[in-house]
Amino acid sequence: MDCRRNVCMTNTLHKAERLNRKKVIEKMFAGGSRSFSLFPLRVVCLPVEELDVPVSVLVSVSKRRFKRAVKRNRVKRLIREAYRLNKQPLLEAVQRSGCRLAVAFIYLSDRVVEFSLLAERMQVALSRLAEELPAAAEAEGEAGGDSC
Repeated sequence: MDCRRNVCMTNTLHKAERLNRKKVIEKMFAGGSRSFSLFPLRVVCLPVEELDVPVSVLVSVSKRRFKRAVKRNRVKRLIREAYRLNKQPLLEAVQRSGCRLAVAFIYLSDRVVEFSLLAERMQVALSRLAEELPAAAEAEGEAGGDSC
C-alpha cells in the first residue's frame, strides 16, 4: 500500500504510517522537536525528510503507569483508533505544506479514560498540529532548514 497514491486518505492506519525507525525516534526525543500536552496525551512532533509517508505515528504508554500489558495494549489501541478516525485534517495540511512529519503520542494518565474524551483531545491535538504546520514550515524556510 502506497500512501503517495492517496491510499492514506482513507480511514485506515497502515503499517507504513507507524513510526519504527530508531534514528528518527532518537532524533525526536533528543531535542529540537516541538511538544505540547492535552491531558491525557503529550504530543511530540518533528518534521523529518527521511520518511516514506506524510505522517508517521508512534504511540507510547508507560509500563510504570500500567504494570499489566493488557491495559497498556488497550490504551494504545484506543489512541491509535482515535488517531485513525481524526487524522484527515492533519494529512491534508501536511500534504499542502509538502513536508513529512513524525508524531509521537505519549499517554500521561495512570487510568484508562473514556474513548470519547480521548477522541476529543486527539481531535484538538491534530487540529493544533495542522495549524502550527504552516508557521513551522515558514520558520524552517527562513532559517535555511531543509526539513519543510
